[in-house]
Amino acid sequence: MDSDSIDAEIIPVTSTFSPQTLGVASFILAVVVLAFVFLFTRRRSRAAGQHLLLVGPPDAGKTAILSTLVYNQPLPTHTSLQTNSSVIALPKKALTVVDIPGHPRIRNQVNEFITDAKAIAFVVDASTVSRNGPVVAEHLHIVLNAIRSLPPSQVLPSLVILAHKSDLVKSSASSATQAISRVRTILERELEKRRLAQSGGVGVEGLGEEGERTEMGGLECSGEKGIFQFDTWEGGEVTFLGTSTKIVDEKSGLRDFEDWVEENA
Repeated sequence: MDSDSIDAEIIPVTSTFSPQTLGVASFILAVVVLAFVFLFTRRRSRAAGQHLLLVGPPDAGKTAILSTLVYNQPLPTHTSLQTNSSVIALPKKALTVVDIPGHPRIRNQVNEFITDAKAIAFVVDASTVSRNGPVVAEHLHIVLNAIRSLPPSQVLPSLVILAHKSDLVKSSASSATQAISRVRTILERELEKRRLAQSGGVGVEGLGEEGERTEMGGLECSGEKGIFQFDTWEGGEVTFLGTSTKIVDEKSGLRDFEDWVEENA
């Protein structure tokens, strides 16, 4: 067989398919590629969370908690104006803890760290929350919104609310139990006020750098009438713990929190 005969038998593959068939094949290939990319990025985002974030209003005790976790004792602290981070050693791994200041101009930095958060501890001064409830709830609203704003592919970080300085709460019952009850009741009441204000078309104050009114979600609940309650919050389970940096009967006031961190972070 001469070369001319061989060349005559070579037929381009594309000539054996109609334009419609090629179009369908291209579409299927594109779908497969997109599905692969989606699964890959989803897997990466699910594995992203590595940090424990300490957030909350100024003077709540975040930096004292951090120093206790790192050095096993609280160190002299002052109001922080910059983010601090340290590594703590857990029995099975090391964990980076990020302390985000509570100053109104800085606290929104939680949005910069949220995608790499394995767990979040919101610290509340239980001894002063009765008079600072609206301000504390405003800050917590920012955190709840940050969690609810994560993409569907992101595993939501675990959230614990620390009723801190529980040793300063005077009660005939357990001071930790009373501190938790006080913090939970006040925060649910104040967050419900904010939810109602927004559902009525009224912006809530203090959510921007200059205190402007703005709309912000994050308070969605599955309960009756959507009333805000931590038990029905759609962002996941919320744990409450009473804590302090005091040593009582040779037991650290952070022991329950340390156990929670070990399990959730």
